[in-house]
Amino acid sequence: MLKLYMHPASTASRPVRLLIAEKKLDVAEQVVDIMVGEHYQGEYTGVNPSRQVPALDDGDFRMTESSAILKYLASKFDLPEYPKNLQQRGRVDEVMDWFNTQFYRDFGYGMLYPQVFPHHKRPTDEHHTGTIAWGKEKSKGWFGVLDTHYIGQHAYVAGDQITIADYFGSCIVTAGALVGCTFEGFPNVQRWLGTMTQLASWASVNEVLYGFASSLKDKPFERL
Repeated sequence: MLKLYMHPASTASRPVRLLIAEKKLDVAEQVVDIMVGEHYQGEYTGVNPSRQVPALDDGDFRMTESSAILKYLASKFDLPEYPKNLQQRGRVDEVMDWFNTQFYRDFGYGMLYPQVFPHHKRPTDEHHTGTIAWGKEKSKGWFGVLDTHYIGQHAYVAGDQITIADYFGSCIVTAGALVGCTFEGFPNVQRWLGTMTQLASWASVNEVLYGFASSLKDKPFERL
């Protein structure tokens, strides 16, 4: 039996949960409550020494990292969302790596999380404010690349068919709900998110995220 260790608000857990729900994959879920530090406690550190979610058990095989888990599940269940054509698959891999490196570094860890989570507070107010300003400015550039290059006139980020790159990227981008991002000035991003949020399982998978975002809606945040 496949088992996913996850938290429903986790940016990295949500794309895996979305794929599982949309494709009705036979994968059990176990919540690891990262809000109370369960991922730092003894039992889970044996599952993932990096103390992050998600993690996946498949019998005696275990793996971590959201992007890798998406590829593993899509391959195991032979899903069209991870095409077999070498160039099409290469494009999906490229976009997922792009989201997971430059984009997420500046948008998530530079702009979003320092504003929301106390453990991301920088040592001084000057350092903290500067980190957010830098993250916001860099994020604008990455959103420009996403809007014009990766999406452009296509329906999805790797072409005109939905892929696991869309599952992965849309859940990173919609973490912007935490600070009230609307992505004005990036019409292709808005259109793409509009398509992704119409997925049958989107609302249920992202319910906890949106609830958390609602609790923060009156705070003054830097946003895009």
